[in-house]
Amino acid sequence: MSDITYFSIRINLNCIQVVEDPKIIMLKASGSEEFPEDFQKHYHTHIYCERGSISFVFNERAFVCKAGEFIFWLADNAVSGLSFSRTFKATVLFVDKQLLSDNYPNLNTATDAILHHRINPVLHPDKINKDRILKNFQSLYAKSLETGNRFYKVTLRLQMQLFILEMWDIFMDQLERRSRTLQSGTLYERFVNLLELHCMKNREVQFYSDRLHISPKYLNQICKTNTGITASQWIQRYTKDRIILLLENKNLNISELSDEMGFSSHSFFTRYVKKLLGVSPSEYRNRIN
Repeated sequence: MSDITYFSIRINLNCIQVVEDPKIIMLKASGSEEFPEDFQKHYHTHIYCERGSISFVFNERAFVCKAGEFIFWLADNAVSGLSFSRTFKATVLFVDKQLLSDNYPNLNTATDAILHHRINPVLHPDKINKDRILKNFQSLYAKSLETGNRFYKVTLRLQMQLFILEMWDIFMDQLERRSRTLQSGTLYERFVNLLELHCMKNREVQFYSDRLHISPKYLNQICKTNTGITASQWIQRYTKDRIILLLENKNLNISELSDEMGFSSHSFFTRYVKKLLGVSPSEYRNRIN
């Protein structure tokens, strides 16, 4: 990891101000040596691969991102084993994790797409969406430099929300295309597709095996063969990510969140979350705040 200190040049009327620990960083990269120190801890990472490739391990699964593809890592995601091809070149945008989480729009319709990219961090955008991604990067970064604006905090917050909505729309495009592709896929692929659509309220293997017309035991066996973990473990992993995502949405109170996920009572939801995360929903929110 590079020991370079990163600064953001911010234009404020007639003076140039150099600010440490900027909220937004955009740069061209040929490897991780250009990345900020401890970037996985402090920033959500957005990478558009322009040339070459990058390999990495994400939640114990190996991924490769090639030219024309996009990666999205949330801060504190389990990312390791970064490896860059000799010709790798990318545009990288780092967004302060608090700035992003503080400005989540209250749009539950996008939850499926967001969860999908917590599990599958590589996006395969078409030409139109490639252009949208880069334009979105540039717009947010440019707005972060306008510190001379009297309404800087408000305009940056609104631009952050616009950035999120644009990216969610792109994520949803891919999720819908993938859903259509997997309708005729393997049993495992169809299970994953069903899981992405229904894990909000359905957490039993039986629910998914019934829709695939196989037994729960056979579905667990299929998942174990393909990924090394059972269907029930996949359900728990997706549900955990969904709960974390909803807890980070400060527009939902705990009771609304419990209802959103179909739990019969607030107390049952609290026990379930404590089993998954080790803390109650309220304690988790207090920690991230």
